[in-house]
Amino acid sequence: MKKITSLFLGAATASVLMAGGHGAHWGYSGHEGPEHWGDLSDKYIMCKLGKNQSPINIETANAFDTNLPAIGIDYKSASKEELNNGHTVQVNIVPGSSITVDGTTFELKQFHFHTPSENTIDGKYFPLEAHFVHADANGNLAVIGVMFQYGEENKVLKKVWDEMPEHANDIEKITLSAEDVKNLLPENKEYYRFNGSLTTPPCSEGVRWFVMKEPVTVSKEQVKKFAEVMKHPNNRPVQPVNARVILK
Repeated sequence: MKKITSLFLGAATASVLMAGGHGAHWGYSGHEGPEHWGDLSDKYIMCKLGKNQSPINIETANAFDTNLPAIGIDYKSASKEELNNGHTVQVNIVPGSSITVDGTTFELKQFHFHTPSENTIDGKYFPLEAHFVHADANGNLAVIGVMFQYGEENKVLKKVWDEMPEHANDIEKITLSAEDVKNLLPENKEYYRFNGSLTTPPCSEGVRWFVMKEPVTVSKEQVKKFAEVMKHPNNRPVQPVNARVILK
């Protein structure tokens, strides 16, 4: 086990890809909780002033049916390390995996977890949500959200949980194959799409969001273990959709 030497921000974040330096300490409750993020630092002003914030409630009946094209998913590299940054548990990926959307390639940087889910579908929370964070050559972000519902133990998640760092600022080595990473995604790759933001400070907007329609399974014991390591829920409340359009 080794200590983190640089802060990774987690939570639908591209960690230091976006933050532009370390800001004020934030959390999920009390005076450092989500309702106060925008007041903790000038760097976090979008958390309260932004109009395209994430997460959101996806109202399926109001989503526009546009026959969205398939996401070009090309995951072919393994995991590098797993870290607990105090806000989430995050698995960093060796360069080489990517998705292609809008004719642009976004490299998979990391994936991490929230309990309960951050995004909701027709007002429904899921016990766990994973965010796969990708960045293009200019630092623009694309996030795939995957919902977990209670059912059978998730075999890939078991590998992640077996190496889970239990203390903030700890890193563990973890060996996931490219196939393992792909198998965290649902078999049906249909999705909802909307424009949004990071779900943690600095709440930067301009993030392409793709939330998978089909959930994958997770056992109650697996969710319980993650919740016990986090010691608290680590989900930002849903934000107003405002004038945004949700596509399906």
